Amino acid sequence: MSSRTGPRIAVIMGGLSAEREVSLVSGRDVAAALREEGFEVFEVDAGPDLCSVLTDLTPDAVFNALHGRWGEDGCVQGLLEWMGIPYTHSGVRASAQAMDKRASKAIFRANGLPVVRDVPVTKAEAMARHPMEPPYVLKPVTEGSSVGVYIVPEGANGTAQIAPSTPDKLMAEAFIPGRELTVTVLDTSGQPVALGVTDIVVNAGWYDFDAKYVAGGSTHILPADLPEDITRLCLSHAVAAHKALGCRGMSRTDFRWDEARGTEGLNLLETNTQPGMTPTSLSPEQAAHVGISYGALCRMLVEDATCNR
Repeated sequence: MSSRTGPRIAVIMGGLSAEREVSLVSGRDVAAALREEGFEVFEVDAGPDLCSVLTDLTPDAVFNALHGRWGEDGCVQGLLEWMGIPYTHSGVRASAQAMDKRASKAIFRANGLPVVRDVPVTKAEAMARHPMEPPYVLKPVTEGSSVGVYIVPEGANGTAQIAPSTPDKLMAEAFIPGRELTVTVLDTSGQPVALGVTDIVVNAGWYDFDAKYVAGGSTHILPADLPEDITRLCLSHAVAAHKALGCRGMSRTDFRWDEARGTEGLNLLETNTQPGMTPTSLSPEQAAHVGISYGALCRMLVEDATCNR
């Protein structure tokens, strides 16, 4: 970053993805926190003119608060590399690999991390016939925040009735019963550290978009009440996934655990390279649990900003 006083930080948010509204909340909260930390902050709603806006602003660094496609998949990271502007979170390759659920699962398998079977399927194919024996989960290959996810239960007579807005490129993944667990990895000092395990208890239905972002949609138990071996595996698997993908700054890895199967029932779902920073988000909550305030977390990520990530 520049040596001039009062570092200028552009917080890029919003964007064009299905997660635009969540990103706007994350970005505004981050911007407010960074101002409290003494930075000069510019809030940028990322659109087609992003390059010219950043050229005019000449920021010392960018805090990337975008979620989903174009902001979390390597696209905006490539733009920032081209412009030579330091930025937070993961670089081009790690972002692209993590955003593609099938690609990331292949990397996890190659590194000995536990994942369940999945198969590629188009929207038309998924509506015409079951791509695997139910129960299974249908999800877009390159979306986050449970956007476009369908659960097909055991014994289902028909296939999923998929919304027209759902992307065509999907994957079917064997359904994992049990508990929803997540681990944040903070990596701003050259040594990735797992912050803790949260057990996410959904108050109704499953852990969909509303359960994640609507107040009261879910309860976060931190630290999770788990056997020691499951806690240890979650923490170590999250760090291993972060390293395998080449992540930087901060990531969050999600798990499902089938208690009836013990350690064999723990499976890794995916790694999020730009975890949410909203009032209901899991990563700031885990950071606070280990003594890192929201403002301090934002500062740490900004001070870690570089190119060539």
